[in-house]
Amino acid sequence: QVQLVESGGGLVQAGGSLRLSCAASGFTFSTFAMGWFRQAPGMEREFVATINWSGSRKDYADSVKGRFTISRDNAKNTVYLQMNSLKSEDTAVYYCARARATFRTPREYDYWGQGTQVTVSS
Repeated sequence: QVQLVESGGGLVQAGGSLRLSCAASGFTFSTFAMGWFRQAPGMEREFVATINWSGSRKDYADSVKGRFTISRDNAKNTVYLQMNSLKSEDTAVYYCARARATFRTPREYDYWGQGTQVTVSS
């Protein structure tokens, strides 16, 4: 069965960095786009970044552009989110998800991980 498992979250000071990983299994990873979303308490889930199957196309939310980088390693069935210059407003649970293309809307993604908490202290 399809499984997506995020890791790498934690507590970091403002201005610091974290790298999130999402290990995929149960499907042909190299044929799907992948996305990262986040959800803060009381807020809707919001788009962060997405990458196409080959890594040649990437898209970012304006709020993270220039600070976050999405990448993937198809040999390891893993997608990454490098987060630099973190701000307190980046605090949220971060989820990875699978889609057929690089969409920004959550409803286009059919499988989701369980999420990993990122907390940025100011």
